[in-house]
Amino acid sequence: MSWQLKTILLIMMTTALACGFLHHLVPPSVLNFERLHIFLFNLCSGGTLLVYFTEGKPSLSHRGQAFLILALAFALCAFFHWYVPTLIIPLLLAALIEQVRVDHFGSRFPRALFSPREPVPRKFHQAALLCLSLGLSFSSPVILNSVYLQWFAIEKLKLDTFFLGFSFPISLISMSVIFTLMKREAVRLTALLKEAAFWIINLGVIVFFGFILAGLFASQVAIATLLFLTVGLILYLYWYEGMPLQQKAFLTSGILFLLITSITGIAYILLSFSSYYTPEHSVPLLRLHAFTALYGWNLSGLAVISRHGDFPLKLHSRPVILLHWLTVLVLCPLGYFFPWVAILAVLAYGGLLIRLFFNKGTVDRQLTAVQQAALATDPAANRTN
Repeated sequence: MSWQLKTILLIMMTTALACGFLHHLVPPSVLNFERLHIFLFNLCSGGTLLVYFTEGKPSLSHRGQAFLILALAFALCAFFHWYVPTLIIPLLLAALIEQVRVDHFGSRFPRALFSPREPVPRKFHQAALLCLSLGLSFSSPVILNSVYLQWFAIEKLKLDTFFLGFSFPISLISMSVIFTLMKREAVRLTALLKEAAFWIINLGVIVFFGFILAGLFASQVAIATLLFLTVGLILYLYWYEGMPLQQKAFLTSGILFLLITSITGIAYILLSFSSYYTPEHSVPLLRLHAFTALYGWNLSGLAVISRHGDFPLKLHSRPVILLHWLTVLVLCPLGYFFPWVAILAVLAYGGLLIRLFFNKGTVDRQLTAVQQAALATDPAANRTN
């Protein structure tokens, strides 16, 4: 990855987090920066990295550059409530993603998702692209209905809630990398568990979203619990099947963030249907849930994706991971309520990204030898297709 793209990603991701704290300076009633907070990280940074990772080129292609420019335009138009362009731009973005998906997987209809012979990492990879293109395609009719037509009035289906769905493709591509870095299963049961994890994650999130729109309490708790158990299964599989590479520390940390995200999500559902559902209780829990999802779990996957050709890095994993956890679990939630902590959170997060993006070299010869031995026994370890 070129230093120019790294710099752009550093600026976008740091700005994304900073936008989450700008309510300290500008009241949301005057200008609400929440959309930029979501768009700059999920769609602009995550979507661009997904294109870059899928195409597998040394630098961002012209198609990737077009995606980045259009994604930024979409983010700014949605932020300033210029809704006419937002009806067109996501359709162009969806077409770009579909071109990338078809070129990479060779079929317009994703029949490989239903094939038992298709490796689970490739299924997650194609699902990430398909989810992003579908989410972008649905953006136009959702905006058209919410802003102009108002044919359907669903209390839970707000534009900002819908835009949160752009984080799901990042989760799926992170899962693809996690399953790629597992050993090839020698036991039939392991293969079945991986396949089950793929379908539970994908169908579970879709069904869960439907239950949220319908306001079904028991069903939401049931699906959220199933998703939590599935994440626990993935952690178990990766702990015992994951190859001894430097990436394993970052991705294991990411799965632990995802477990916390699942727990806080269940807790928020229980709280929302109780008599204690007040801003004093709900806002801190919701902020913790959002920060661990976006800047904990998703960042762990994006960090590995952005440097997938550079590992092992001249980087001590433990201090970086500790800084990551301190920033996400302590500084960011507190920064939402205290301005001076918000400044520390942005500085710590920016420093974390600098270390993740710009560190070079190898850790040591021993780790390099371990990586080469692992890749020799499983050539699929350093690719996702």
